[in-house]
Amino acid sequence: MTPDTFINGIMPVFLMIALGYGLKKSGFLPLHVWNPIERLAVYVFYPGFLIPAIWHADLSGLSAGPVSIGVTAAMILSAGLGFALKPFLKLSGPTFTSVFQGLIRFNSFVFLPIATAIFGNEALGLAAIAMSALIPLSNMASIMVLARWGELEGDNQPDRSFKAIMLRLFTNPIFLSCLIGLFLNATHAPSVPFIDKDLKMLGDAAIPTGLILAGAGLSFGYIFKSPGLVVATSLFKVMVVPILSWGICRALGGDELAQGVALCCGAAPCAAVAYVQARHMGGDAALMAGIVALTTSLSLITLPILLWLFHLA
Repeated sequence: MTPDTFINGIMPVFLMIALGYGLKKSGFLPLHVWNPIERLAVYVFYPGFLIPAIWHADLSGLSAGPVSIGVTAAMILSAGLGFALKPFLKLSGPTFTSVFQGLIRFNSFVFLPIATAIFGNEALGLAAIAMSALIPLSNMASIMVLARWGELEGDNQPDRSFKAIMLRLFTNPIFLSCLIGLFLNATHAPSVPFIDKDLKMLGDAAIPTGLILAGAGLSFGYIFKSPGLVVATSLFKVMVVPILSWGICRALGGDELAQGVALCCGAAPCAAVAYVQARHMGGDAALMAGIVALTTSLSLITLPILLWLFHLA
């Protein structure tokens, strides 16, 4: 990793995250405004970015398979480790759900801009493929684990039926955007210029808005609730998972671009939505907030080191 790649590729992403954190902490916007902004980004801006990116991507090469298998296999191995360690760590049900989410969730708001900043627009299609594979698996696994081990007080229990879990998955706007883009790509749907232009305008707003929201969602005070558990989970997420993703992708024949995208995906911090799910489904929300905050901070250091170590940037 050259200093220029770090300064011009990675630093702008984290400066936008820092801006979001500063805006939230300073009270520049009222607290009640942040949720509607997040909803606008997730339901409008990000589909405008993802659908055309996948629609017009060249997915005919040999790299899509190694990327998708690499990142999903790394996620499955991480989930398996979480289950294997559960009896030894003697964690409460809610605490286990947050550790589990910390091991497998990834922040697409951070992953996409870093991958494209480092590897250019050629990385968009592969990044979208990685997201198409991970979003349903990570969402389904997290919801099922929370449904089994989450504990809410009183009668305010979420619907934990299989039908409700599937409904949450297939109403996820980012997942649906990936599916729409893949369908349009597979059917070779022709471009419509005015639709493309509208989607581009929406997509241009997606990345900065998403990064500002990622920063606004950080809560560093919770790191000290269970510092040992937060640090161990976070280090595994930002150091071991990316190496697994990279190694499996490489072993399956992925080229350097595919390996770089797989590593960036694995190295992305834990998604802030994990905190929302923990809060609404009886997980340890404070522990989850600490993991999200620490993985976001650590990834600024670990990602460039890993890219340099494996000669990918």
